[in-house]
Amino acid sequence: MTSDSLADGQAPAGGIGVFEKWLSLWVALCIAAGVALGSLLPGVFEALAALEVARVNLVVAVLIWAMVYPMMVNVDFASLGHIADKPKGLAITIAVNWLIKPFTMAALGVLFFEVVFADLIAPADAQQYIAGLILLGAAPCTAMVFVWSQLTRGDANYTLVQVSVNDVIMIFAFAPIVAFLLGVTDIAVPWETLLLSVGLYVVIPLIAGAVTRHRLTGHARKGESAEAAVGRFTAGIKPVSVLGLLATVVLLFGFQGRVILEQPLVIALIAVPLLIQSYGIFAVAYAAAWAWRVPFSIAAPCALIGTSNFFELAVAVAISLFGLQSGAALATVVGVLVEVPVMLSLVAFANRTRGAFPKG
Repeated sequence: MTSDSLADGQAPAGGIGVFEKWLSLWVALCIAAGVALGSLLPGVFEALAALEVARVNLVVAVLIWAMVYPMMVNVDFASLGHIADKPKGLAITIAVNWLIKPFTMAALGVLFFEVVFADLIAPADAQQYIAGLILLGAAPCTAMVFVWSQLTRGDANYTLVQVSVNDVIMIFAFAPIVAFLLGVTDIAVPWETLLLSVGLYVVIPLIAGAVTRHRLTGHARKGESAEAAVGRFTAGIKPVSVLGLLATVVLLFGFQGRVILEQPLVIALIAVPLLIQSYGIFAVAYAAAWAWRVPFSIAAPCALIGTSNFFELAVAVAISLFGLQSGAALATVVGVLVEVPVMLSLVAFANRTRGAFPKG
């Protein structure tokens, strides 16, 4: 099933790969594999968990870099010069991502795990799940938004501007927002580890991506555009990124296998605030774009980028702050499983309502 087929029976230009099309299935299979392997080979997972330096697990760090680096190659700093060309969509994206989304996610986490689900979850576990939700809410999407934009036939160049601006803001805003929200919910914040995580999983990959992009655009093939050269490179390394994501899911659920088998209800409970957050944030951004008469090719991506999460970063920081077997890490991985079907349903809704927006 492709989302565009739900709208008008036509596939979007360029199509999407098997990985994006069936991401929920692959993640679900890796979750099952991780739980099974964690139960059958606990010693192996204990040995992998012990490979840490400064609370950063080396195996997971390599896998996260494999996921994040290709995304960062797509970030075009030159596009930042076009911020003022169409400010409305970007203003909505920034407001939703940084002024609304982290705080509503924290509020929903507290509401459900300290009030609604208080009798079902131990207080210490509840705090861990809240922390994982906060990390997801404070990390706006960087990569998959290009897929969502393509599925709605969004303005690709403008989507790139939005992603580039978000990544720059993330360098400076992610750590303070997370620290503030974790402090509000009375969770101890090791600032050194948090800043180290931002450096490892945002700053360094962003610099590496910028250097790679510069080299690619400077050595494009004869008759090949700079963007085509970048696209060819990222397409070539995409399998590494895919394997990184799937291997990370297997590892995380291997570490969490015992908890999941003993408490399967936990997965469903974590999914509840995530679902409410996703559909609620999309409604806010999409309604704002409609009221402000933003063209559909910008309105749809700007709402979808606010709804989607940079789950790779959230997973990495949760592991660094709280450990591989923590409830926070589990919550961020559940976010991966919930996000894809939710986003596909929102893409389908956006395509069906494109007529309510100006063209452009």
